[in-house]
Amino acid sequence: MWPSDRTDLKVRVVWATVFLVLSKLVLVAGPYFFKWATDALAGDARTVPPLPAFLLAPVMLVIAYNVVRIVQTGFNQLRDALFARVGQYAVRQLAYRTFVHMHQLSLRFHLERRTGGLSRIIERGTKGIETIVRFTILNTLPTILEFALTAAIFAFAYGWIYVVVVAVTVWIYTWFTVRASDWRINIRREMNDSDTDANTKAIDSLLNFETVKYFGNERMEAQRFDRSMARYEIAATKTWTSLGWLNFGQGLIFGVGQTIVMVLSAREVLAGTQTVGDFVFINAMMMQLSVPLNFIGFIYREIRQGLTDIEQMFDLLDVPQEVEDKPDAKPLTISEGRVEFRDVHFAYDAARPILKGISFTVPAGKTVAIVGPSGAGKSTISRLLYRFYDIQQGAILIDGQDVRDVTQQSLRAAIGMVPQDTVLFNDTVAYNIRYGRMEASEEEVREAAELAQIGDFIGSLPDGYKTMVGERGLKLSGGEKQRVAIARTILKAPPILILDEATSALDTHTEQEIQTSLDLVSRDRTTIVIAHRLSTIIRADEIIVLRDGLIAERGSHANLLKQHGLYAQMWERQREATEAEEKLRIAQETDELGVVVRKRLSDL
Repeated sequence: MWPSDRTDLKVRVVWATVFLVLSKLVLVAGPYFFKWATDALAGDARTVPPLPAFLLAPVMLVIAYNVVRIVQTGFNQLRDALFARVGQYAVRQLAYRTFVHMHQLSLRFHLERRTGGLSRIIERGTKGIETIVRFTILNTLPTILEFALTAAIFAFAYGWIYVVVVAVTVWIYTWFTVRASDWRINIRREMNDSDTDANTKAIDSLLNFETVKYFGNERMEAQRFDRSMARYEIAATKTWTSLGWLNFGQGLIFGVGQTIVMVLSAREVLAGTQTVGDFVFINAMMMQLSVPLNFIGFIYREIRQGLTDIEQMFDLLDVPQEVEDKPDAKPLTISEGRVEFRDVHFAYDAARPILKGISFTVPAGKTVAIVGPSGAGKSTISRLLYRFYDIQQGAILIDGQDVRDVTQQSLRAAIGMVPQDTVLFNDTVAYNIRYGRMEASEEEVREAAELAQIGDFIGSLPDGYKTMVGERGLKLSGGEKQRVAIARTILKAPPILILDEATSALDTHTEQEIQTSLDLVSRDRTTIVIAHRLSTIIRADEIIVLRDGLIAERGSHANLLKQHGLYAQMWERQREATEAEEKLRIAQETDELGVVVRKRLSDL
């Protein structure tokens, strides 16, 4: 609310405060004109102040009363307009802080969270922040000021009995509002949980649209979503029902207090100690007091509900970073690009170690392939090199520098990745290629696309490089997405490259085409290839075979085959699978040819 780096916003806060005070002073002055007008109309001039004759006319007093109300409204709007930018700046800053924090959290956190629920928490939290900013500053302070002015006027003009009645009414009203609102908060939490669950299921189902269609489970997904919405319906109904009881209780309490004050004034009017104008004045003050009183309940409810909405967002901000730069961390300096794993131990869960002390070196400009059965720890190696996690024992070095001693930004800037499953942003082809280096020119983007052998395909698209790729790139085929990923990496031009099973999800023909591009991008770069298909790594300088988190074998392709060990067994199984696939393809082509021949013969 008082941003240290924004003098212009501080000035706005000061002026908003000035107009806040002025609006309340004008507000309490309004009923006086109403009182004087009433007494003037009733012919009782005891309470009318000595004003110029033209102002004492009842019509002029009525006009003055309404002018004061208009001026007060104008001051309120000026206050709100001045404070709007301050409040929105605060909302923006906290939303930005949350977004940045999300990207600073570990991969472990994001793998365990649900995207739909996370986005809903941030959305509700941002709205909750806006609610709290608006109601604490623009309503709480004016309400307190109005209470103080009303109490002072009642005490000075009518005696402490009126102040006591009003104070007791306000206290009971506030106590009831707080208790009832606290009761409603639990209902609100239940509604939020149901809303988050429903939104998570909806987004998860839509993200997996094809899978739902494959198995014909549209009805089941709709029923899961509807069950979550049914819980939301029940909680939302309870929320509105409880709001009705709260409003009724508030009206009852204030009505009793106002009745007592009005009865006291009516008795004094009958006794001749007050005028009808006093009676009208007290009624007008009580009616004005009902507005901020109602705001007390409304403000408390909104602030509590806003806090409920943002408590999960604050929980996110409280999640500590698992991987942090050291205070004295320096940028990574690349001289050769040599990578070394030295006795590395790592486990996602202490009860299940993944890497159990592996050591290997990737010389500068060389290619080392890592293979092994599923669960052996192959992909974990790439995540550790990127420092998505910190190892429990050992060291990972790049040109002799421990990755824990350098900044994460400089480390990741030096490494390029072509993953198995390339997920693209729902933007243009050009944007997804340029993501490798956002300041790259259009010409550099086109050169990268040509080198990745996707330039001709992009040129054939109706919108060319401006073509939207769809959610997660679903408008492109697997091979096209991989080429975009390769072009992105070419544009980044990193000294160290990781190919994480980059072709395992592709057919043999597409794999062979993309392998050419991969060979090009990895030339003269330190390259780690995490491979599933062994045919793609036969030219690697060294092949490391992992089994159960340990290095079982290592050597060149030819040497490993001679050992007749795990690698040779894997090679034989893949060779047999490839031969079977090839025989099936030939058989299918033969069948298709036979159909064509038979059709031609029948035509003859």
